[in-house]
Amino acid sequence: MIDLKTIDDLARKLGDLVPPGLRDARSDLEQNFRATLQAGLGKLDLVTREEFEVQRAVLLRTREKLDALERQLAELETKRAAPDPGAG
Repeated sequence: MIDLKTIDDLARKLGDLVPPGLRDARSDLEQNFRATLQAGLGKLDLVTREEFEVQRAVLLRTREKLDALERQLAELETKRAAPDPGAG
């Protein structure tokens, strides 16, 4: 999940975009931005970069194991399909 500091930074940046005529309401708007961002981003079920990288590494290892098993299977199928030289 995205951390609160990032949400605060986004809310502050959005607050900076408020037109000069609405500067008095800036803190209220920032609070509303913060609450809206927390609710919206919470529904997205985001992961951190670290969590993403861990899953990426797991996927890479799984792919490597699958490739090795596919090679083994191909070798076994080739051996099985080859005629047995002792059977004759």
